[in-house]
Order: sequence, then structure tokens, then C-alpha cells
Amino acid sequence: MGNSLYNKIHLGRRPVLENKSLLALALTGAVAGCGLVWLVLRTLK
Repeated sequence: MGNSLYNKIHLGRRPVLENKSLLALALTGAVAGCGLVWLVLRTLK
């Protein structure tokens, strides 16, 4: 599998962290998730 054509040719895909809009979306989702968990924990106490 290490000698396949897929591994030899880089198809122009950039790493996910290089994409600014996707990184911002992931960061926004993480912050919203943390806020939601905090809100749920606060209401349970």
C-alpha cells in the first residue's frame, strides 16, 4: 500500500489547519461546545 500511485502523487490537497475559514469554523464550534457544556453543568447544579 505504501507503493500505490495515490501515495506518490500529491493531489493538491492542503492540510486542514492551513485553511483559514475551516480553522475559524472549528474554533467557533469548539467555543460553542464548551459554552453549551458549561450551561448544562450550571443548570444541573
